[in-house]
Amino acid sequence: MKIVSTIFLLFVLGCTNSGSDNNFEAEASMAGIENVSEDIATPELDEQKIIKTARLAFETKDVEATHQKIINLASQYKGLVQSDNSGKDYNRIYKNIVVRVPTENFQSFIDGISEGVAYFDHRDISRQDVSEEFVDLEARLKAKRTLENRYLELLKKANSVKEMLEIERELSNIREEIEAKQGRLQYLQTQVSMSTVIVEFYKTTADTGITQSYGQKIKNALQGGWNGISVFFLGVLYLWPLFLVAIIVIFVLRKFLKRKKVNK
Repeated sequence: MKIVSTIFLLFVLGCTNSGSDNNFEAEASMAGIENVSEDIATPELDEQKIIKTARLAFETKDVEATHQKIINLASQYKGLVQSDNSGKDYNRIYKNIVVRVPTENFQSFIDGISEGVAYFDHRDISRQDVSEEFVDLEARLKAKRTLENRYLELLKKANSVKEMLEIERELSNIREEIEAKQGRLQYLQTQVSMSTVIVEFYKTTADTGITQSYGQKIKNALQGGWNGISVFFLGVLYLWPLFLVAIIVIFVLRKFLKRKKVNK
C-alpha cells in the first residue's frame, strides 16, 4: 500500500514537473526522495546558444563560375550543400544553393561569397538566441531522469503485479517525455553548431524565350507562313455571301448601263 501511495505522489510530481520544475523538491520530499534540489539545479551555459542564418541574393556575369566558387568555398570551410537548384525565368537564368557550415566558419564563408559582388539585391543575416530554451530543456531533462530513477527504485521494491504495472506505465510516460526533450535539444544543438546560408544568384539574359536553333527558327517561319495563308483563305470562304452579292450588283449595274446606252 505504501508503494502505491508513493507511485501516486510521483505521478503528481511528474505532472507538476511538466508545468514547472520549481515544485520538484517539495513533491519529492513528500515521496521520501532526498537531495533532489541538487539533482535538478539549473545548469549554466559556458556560452550563448545562437542560431545563425544568412540569405544572400545578387546578380552575376557568369552563373556557372559563381556556382563553382560557392561549392569550393563550402568544401574549404567544411560545409555541406543541403540543396542545389537551378532554373530559368522570363529573362534570367538563376541558381539557389542552401549550405550548412560550422558556426565558427559562418562569417568567413559569407565574406568569401561576397568577394567580387558589386551589389546585393538583399543580404540578410539573422541571429536567434535559444540559450534560455536550451537551459530550460536541460533542467527538465535532468528532472525527468531523476524521476525515472526513483521509479526504477520503486520497481525493485514492488510486491505485486499490479504495483509493477502501475510503475511501468508511469515509466513509459516519463521516457516518452525524455525522448521528446532529447530530440528537441539535439535539434537545437545541430542548428547552433551548423549555420545556414541561403544563396540566390542569377544572370539577366537578352532573349525572352527558350533558345532555339537556326533550323528550328526556319521551320517555325515556314509553319507561320503556311498558317497565315490558311487563315487568309478561310477568311475568304467566310465572306462568300458578300462576294455573291457584289457579283449580282455588278451584273445588274452593267446590264442597266448597256440598256441606257442603247436607248441613247
